[in-house]
Amino acid sequence: MDCPLRGICGGCSLRLPYEQQLIDKVQHFQKSFADLPKPSVFASPPFAFRARAEFRVVFENGRLSYCLSGQDKRIKIKSCPILLRPLQQLFSPLIMLLEQSEILAHKLFGIEFLASTQNEVLMTLLYHKKLDDFWLACAQNLLIALSQKFDSTISLIGRARKQKIVLGASFVHESFVVAKRRYDYRHYESAFTQPNPFMNTQMLEWACAQSAGAQGDLLELYCGLGNFTIPLSQYFEKVLATEIAKISLRALDENLVLNNVKNAQIARLSADEMRDALEGVRPFVRLAHVNLSSYRFETLFVDPPRAGLGDCVRFAQRFPRILYVSCNPQTLRKDLETLTQTHRIQSLAVFDQFPYTRHLESAILLSKCA
Repeated sequence: MDCPLRGICGGCSLRLPYEQQLIDKVQHFQKSFADLPKPSVFASPPFAFRARAEFRVVFENGRLSYCLSGQDKRIKIKSCPILLRPLQQLFSPLIMLLEQSEILAHKLFGIEFLASTQNEVLMTLLYHKKLDDFWLACAQNLLIALSQKFDSTISLIGRARKQKIVLGASFVHESFVVAKRRYDYRHYESAFTQPNPFMNTQMLEWACAQSAGAQGDLLELYCGLGNFTIPLSQYFEKVLATEIAKISLRALDENLVLNNVKNAQIARLSADEMRDALEGVRPFVRLAHVNLSSYRFETLFVDPPRAGLGDCVRFAQRFPRILYVSCNPQTLRKDLETLTQTHRIQSLAVFDQFPYTRHLESAILLSKCA
């Protein structure tokens, strides 16, 4: 399935056929990391892979349109083949129904989508106005109309300044099968989730394969809603996972219960604070429930933001094994300059999380030099 706007729309900046653009991206990665081993390459489905997306909405000449930023202007979008199939089905009917309602269309400036492979859809309508009872009644009618038309489980959220109105659920259920075991998650509307569930499954498989036979306990920084925490917990005696975003912590609590994970504890700490706690720089009330001395950390797992590990990179050197998932080759390169002073690379993989863009996710296992 092709898209006439591919290479023009900012959502898909590369016009090349999928197989060729992946080859080019991997070659560019290998050239940038010529001193590293050849990576394992994990490809995405070429379409219907995207579980979350955000679109601007414009109202012109009595018509509502989705749009995204292009090379030099906003590009109107009539379809989007990269979206998961439930979102593709909903895409055009939704904008038509919104257009027919003056109350729903008025001062609507954006729509955010979150879907799952379990056929659940959550859409968030963004407004530059206060949402009143008239809006609520129209939104309820919209949700009824969509639910009657499609077999997906659909929820709706209206957001305006200091307002959030939820019709249905504020999350979607997602499931991944990793090493022949099913893991269930709640993905909340405003929490970070991996956008490509097919690539996420492969990333989880890779991380679990690297952890097979691991010894001791796991420390995870930037754990989010437990995407990696939960399957990795099967390979370690105990897990301590840290996160600071409240919505992610809520989801993490619920996801641990959903998957009956008993050997993981959560700490509401940043990476820098966790470093200070383990190095005895200062105590934290938020760690009062955790007996740090009972842990025997052998593995560190990190999936940091684009800024990389920052000042925590030397802290990472204390761990015998490091599993590092990176969304930014530049900061990965910088962090590896330090990490490879004490560790050697055991395994390297790249994951095409965002097809038709220049982005390429990577993951590395490092072990401490003897």
